Amino acid sequence: MEKTGNCKTIIVKFGGSSLADHEKLLRAVVAVMNESKKGTRIAVVVSAMGKTTDVLMTTAKNASNGKLEKKDLDDILSMGERTSIRIFSAALKTNGAESCYFDPIDSNWPIITDSAFQNANPILKDCEKNIRECVLPVMNKGVIPVVAGFIGKTTDGKITTLGRGGSDTTAFVLAEALGANEIVLVTDADGIMSGDPKIVSDPERLKEIDVNTLVGLADSGAKFIHSKALKYKPKNINIRVINHAHGNLTKEGTLITGALATELDAEIAHPFPVAEITVVGNGISANPQIVQEMVEKAKLHSMLLGLSMSTNSIILYVSQEKNLDTLFNNIHEITKNNKETIAMAVKKDLVFIKTSGVGLEETHGIIGKISEDLRLNGINISGILTITSSILLFVDWNEREKALKLIKNSLRSAK
Repeated sequence: MEKTGNCKTIIVKFGGSSLADHEKLLRAVVAVMNESKKGTRIAVVVSAMGKTTDVLMTTAKNASNGKLEKKDLDDILSMGERTSIRIFSAALKTNGAESCYFDPIDSNWPIITDSAFQNANPILKDCEKNIRECVLPVMNKGVIPVVAGFIGKTTDGKITTLGRGGSDTTAFVLAEALGANEIVLVTDADGIMSGDPKIVSDPERLKEIDVNTLVGLADSGAKFIHSKALKYKPKNINIRVINHAHGNLTKEGTLITGALATELDAEIAHPFPVAEITVVGNGISANPQIVQEMVEKAKLHSMLLGLSMSTNSIILYVSQEKNLDTLFNNIHEITKNNKETIAMAVKKDLVFIKTSGVGLEETHGIIGKISEDLRLNGINISGILTITSSILLFVDWNEREKALKLIKNSLRSAK
């Protein structure tokens, strides 16, 4: 949707830690009001306060001996956010702002999902229609809407939850439909950090990060923004992650830019044949100097496309764009000169195929499906690497078109 008029529109999402007590909640309310007074149109998305969702989850499961149906559990868990919207909207009104809240039991609820309880997916066409018809008119009147994050409703009126990162998903879907200028995620951190402060000392705030880089951290278990939510990030709307402690929605944090490819797809990722260099030995990983020397030689004489290592072996995937005789001899010399390495083997004329797409890691059995489809058609996989939301495959160069077609078919059938 095109941005309307000269009025700036932002979507602000407050995480549970930002609303954990009355002082933090009031700070959030004041921050919204101060920005609204500048003429900014704001839609607020709120999570459940503090650890409310965890408490509801534990209590409900224990009280039902773990036999609670998913749809009933979603109905219970929604109470955290449904309480937050009422408190936040009331606080805005008592501090002089016009506000209303959106609850899934109401007919004007904007977020419509499928019926995958506990991990529902927004039906974007329905969401966009409802947001434009129900939320946008409210904002045009100068009213601040407060929307329950993490929650959806099926077309037949059953309450769902969106799974991990659900409140972020709500904010992203709203931003897209409203043509927002920016999304602000208010958290308990100064932004996206270079490392988890619970694990490393003195992490640094990243000023900016592309969403394709960030999804790699999300898929690796880092507690930033879940990859399921990131696939709904609007292409042309940046996200700013800031700390609630500032009480100021204009503070610097981390700017998240770009957009993800949401459809599972495969492509030939390198235009030239690829060589696979395998070195075997005993305890290679215990001597990082060996690995460093091999990598440096590979980068000097070719393009290093991938690397795989275990305790007793290392495999380098390099481009055959140039003559590789010098590289092969250099790697062989390193192999002969170290007690941890025994022998080297080379396989030439492979093709590098990359399979990618957000949610690939959640598509159960996809690697097995691809492998079996290739096997049934007589194509052997020489190498396979999994990195974030991607699978890197190396198969015979002469089978590249056939292999690519088979992999694309595997992805379509896995949806």
